[in-house]
Amino acid sequence: MATATPAATASVHAADRFRPPALTGLVDLLSRPLRARPHARALVVGAERAELSYAHLATLADDLARRLTAAGVRRGDMVALVGANTAEFVVALLGTARAGAVVAPLDPTLPSGQLAARIAAFGARVVLSGPESVAGTAAWPTRVRVVPGGVPSVTLDTTRAPLRPYGVQGAPPPHLDPDDALVLCTAGTTDRPRMVPLTHGNVAASVRILCATYELGPRDATVAVMPFFHTHGLFAALLATLAGGGCVLLPASGRFSADTFWDDMRAARATWFTAVPAIHEVLLDRSAIEHPAPLVPPLRFARSSSALLNTATQRALERTFGVPLLSAYGMTEAAHQASSEPLSLPGGSKHGSVGRPTGTRIQVVDAAGRVCPPGMQGEVWVRGPGVARGYLADPVATAHGFGGGWLRTGDLGHLDADGDLFLRGRIGNLISRAGRQVCPEYIEDVLCGCPAVAEAAVFGVPDERYGHRVGAAVVLREGEDAEPAEIVRYCRDRLAPGEVPDRIRITAALPYTAKGALDRRAVRWRYAG
Repeated sequence: MATATPAATASVHAADRFRPPALTGLVDLLSRPLRARPHARALVVGAERAELSYAHLATLADDLARRLTAAGVRRGDMVALVGANTAEFVVALLGTARAGAVVAPLDPTLPSGQLAARIAAFGARVVLSGPESVAGTAAWPTRVRVVPGGVPSVTLDTTRAPLRPYGVQGAPPPHLDPDDALVLCTAGTTDRPRMVPLTHGNVAASVRILCATYELGPRDATVAVMPFFHTHGLFAALLATLAGGGCVLLPASGRFSADTFWDDMRAARATWFTAVPAIHEVLLDRSAIEHPAPLVPPLRFARSSSALLNTATQRALERTFGVPLLSAYGMTEAAHQASSEPLSLPGGSKHGSVGRPTGTRIQVVDAAGRVCPPGMQGEVWVRGPGVARGYLADPVATAHGFGGGWLRTGDLGHLDADGDLFLRGRIGNLISRAGRQVCPEYIEDVLCGCPAVAEAAVFGVPDERYGHRVGAAVVLREGEDAEPAEIVRYCRDRLAPGEVPDRIRITAALPYTAKGALDRRAVRWRYAG
């Protein structure tokens, strides 16, 4: 067990920062900061980094809500929202919620066929976009004008597409609940995305949990690194920060850029940020020439979620940034966070852990449905106020993944005697080799501990004798020139014989999803043949 650095331990706890926000969902997300600090920064927008106050943001959202209602959008209607991390996305999200409609955020980089299929599956009455057109999709463009020192405005062009009817009766889809706020697609890379409905109650619970875990308040600011069409960026970076009265900087490109990240952090006066491990790796690799020391004001912490963070990267980042890097565990079906390492813990955090439950109950269950004792590995089950009721239009998957109030996550892990959760990987990713189940995520963690290796992806290679052999694709660190045989020797000292990769391919880059998770389907397609 490793402990956090003294600098990290000393920099994080300020009890006067946090008051739990009282909210019921998306509609009143801005209520507390709007009452307490209406002229405080809510967003910093675009290349000019114009500031948008809470009063201005609320006015824009109300204006858009009136425009949507006037155009025929009714309470309970499904509205698809296609866009990057821009002011248009935020105003459209909040405005649609204030109009009483259900928001379905979608990835703007999806191929037009996939985007159209998801819009049809949602039964969306209309698609909202930013000022740019959406390939192959008829949408209502939204434009927010933010002029430094001026009065911001929002426009909505409803002439580009008709409002879609709901069948001959004009009734809303029967699978929606009157309290639904959001519908999001799962981001899994091993099966097709599923539609997850989240109620305003789910949203409120998740936001309160995030604010409480990290004591997010009016003095905090962050940069929007993760995309808002997934729960990581939407809940952790955007909604929790706004509910706490803090500030979110939206990068000029509408998405993460390593080239501008530290300038953005300075402009926001950021106190924290959250990202996937792949982005933390990029920041670490570039830190020698780009990381400004010290940041003013200094960071309180950094956060990692959506994929397993290897312990070597966590330790290196904590040394480099001088603050804790807190691992968290979440999923779309639980409205993001289920567990996290805490801001402060006597004796330091447990590297390799994703912390303890945050506003949830977590149990580990064996194949027979029995609760596992501490230290025993099994499937992780989660229960809490953020957990969705199931999947839309997929009763089979709902029956398999939900039951008795529990979400069966499909993740493999164990709880220790203190209640800390340690993840091993996805059950669906296990490689069957000679009757033994091999966990690719564990092997990837070992590979990334090799000094020459920056990134690793492990996959099964079909084999007539063993069922599968273990293969790996690795990206070398800049300036390194290791041979596959050297990496195999490193693995033999640290892995069981059946876990050592039989084949290692060195590649320039690995495929990732839009959320920043390793795209395992693409990995198998590229390297397992």
